[in-house]
This record gives sequence, structure tokens and C-alpha cells, in this order.
Amino acid sequence: MCNSQFNLFFLIFHLLIFHFSSRTSAIRTDIGFEEKKSCRSTVQGRYLLSDDNGYVCDALSVDPESRCCPITRDKFSCHGCNLVSQCCNSYEYCISCCLNPLKTLKQHVMKVKIAKPTTAGTYASVFDFCAGRCRHNSESVVHENAYLSDFHHCFSMPSKTSGANATQLEARLNGINVVIGRQGESCDSVCKSNGQSCVPNKLLVLNQCDVMQKYMKCKGVCMESIGADQPAVVVDTAPKHLNPGACLYTRTQSMLSCDGLHQHTRRLCPCA
Repeated sequence: MCNSQFNLFFLIFHLLIFHFSSRTSAIRTDIGFEEKKSCRSTVQGRYLLSDDNGYVCDALSVDPESRCCPITRDKFSCHGCNLVSQCCNSYEYCISCCLNPLKTLKQHVMKVKIAKPTTAGTYASVFDFCAGRCRHNSESVVHENAYLSDFHHCFSMPSKTSGANATQLEARLNGINVVIGRQGESCDSVCKSNGQSCVPNKLLVLNQCDVMQKYMKCKGVCMESIGADQPAVVVDTAPKHLNPGACLYTRTQSMLSCDGLHQHTRRLCPCA
């Protein structure tokens, strides 16, 4: 009798253990813990920072644990940026604008080398590319020690105009008479002397080394400069420090104008 009671008790005990262990397992598998997301963010700015999601915020708004900015409607903001030159007056907004996949293609930037030597590595992410390009970009300075303008945080791809690109650019010159002006002459004057008018929006097309070299000798040199007289070539009689014979283009596209001139250059002008 005692053995029968003991066996019955033992069976009930095991059934209870199995029952509660099953419920415990079910409960554990049904519960999910929200994964804590983290962001990479900049540390350069005094007041603002940008994260790798494309948001900009001040230091007091950032999540201290995740380092993420609050989610707002201003993702990939280009506040204070010139979308033509792809340059901004703020480092943080330069990164935010650069992170927009419509402006920066991942498959392209992942091939860009961090430095000029062929042995240099490439960027590990789009955020690394944007943070690097916006911080130090040789194309935003002149004479290596001064900024071209207040918009000196630039995220554009390194300049490397191919022949194919030049052909596409020249296709935009259909109906345009490209004329080399006289020394110290503006494009307004150049075109007027040919019974035509200067077409301002075509100056951007001519403001490319490959295009200029098809019309002017350039003596093998095409240099980035700044001035309302560009695109242009420096005359051979110019002072040596002005690089006689060199072609000049500008990245400050807001300065391109038909009335610009310089006493030591000859302009390349779009007339129609």
C-alpha cells in the first residue's frame, strides 16, 4: 500500500514538474527584449553633432547611451548647403546632406581612396566618407591656406572628369558658339562683338578642364582658382606668379558671370 502511494506521489510530482517547465519555456520564448540601437556620431562641433542616420542635433539632445539624435522630419538636412557646389557652411549639416542616398551613392564612395597614394585604403562606410570629405577637402581651399568661401565643407566626389563626361557636357553646348575672348575682355563684350549674347547657364558647362583643353592650349596645366573671369586662360605675358599659359576653373560656381574679366586672362565664352 505504501509503495503504491509512493509511486502515485512520484508520478504526480514529475507531471507537475513537466507542466511548469513547459509553461516557463513558453513564456521565455514569447518574451522579446527591444534591441538597443547605437549610432556613430561626430565629435568635432562645439554645439552640434550629426549621427550616421542623417540627423543633426545639439549636444544636450543626443541620447547619452546610444549617441543617436532624436528622430525628426529633418533627416538628411541640407541646411546651409549649396546643392550645386555640394558645399556647406556647417560641418554637421554637410554630413547630414551627404548621407542622403539620393546624393551620395554607396557603391561609388566605397571605392574612393582615403588618400592619394595607390596603397591607401578605402572608406569603410558612407558615414566615414562623408565625415572625411566634409572635414578636409582640398577642393574647398585656395593657396592651401585659405578657404574659397564660407561654404568650405564639401562632400562632392574627388574631381576626375573623364572623356566620356566631357562628351556629355559638350552635348549641352548644342547651338552655342564657344568663343575665346581677347585679353581683359568680358564674355558680354566677346559675344556682343559677334552679334550674340552671353548665355550665363552655359558657363558651368565650360568650367571643366577637359572641355577647356579642347578650345585652349592650357600648356598642360589646368588649375583651380577663384574669380569672376573663369573659365579662362592666363596670357603668356602675365607675371610668373599668375602661372602664364594655365587654364583656370572655379568651384565657386556662384561667381561664374558673363561680365567678369581680368587684365591677365582670356575668357572662354558661350555665345548665342
